[in-house]
Amino acid sequence: MFNRNSQPMAHNEHETIIAQGVKVEGDFDSKGSVSIDGEVTGSVRTAQALRVGEAARIHADVSAQTAVIAGEVRGNLRVADRLELLETANIQGDIEAQVFSVAPGARVNGRVNMGGTATVDTGEAE
Repeated sequence: MFNRNSQPMAHNEHETIIAQGVKVEGDFDSKGSVSIDGEVTGSVRTAQALRVGEAARIHADVSAQTAVIAGEVRGNLRVADRLELLETANIQGDIEAQVFSVAPGARVNGRVNMGGTATVDTGEAE
């Protein structure tokens, strides 16, 4: 199955993946990047990049440094830098981002505030 010359698959040790078919309930905090293709209920916070796949269903408030969203988010989005909504994105909640990009076909139902001084809530006391 594996030979001596096979190399381990490269991955970012600071990336968390919630795969399709996985359900997470509760408050989810990460200092690294997060990729979600499953379901999350509660809250999602990451100090780095967030990627939400087309099959993902998130029922949570979301906070990230940057985000690319192709799935469904039912909750408020707070992105400190760039938020990109792909054509299959469906957002039901308010959006706050420094830079905001929306592809044709993406759906947003909520208020949008951009260009402000959004910061990522890391959940840590100052």
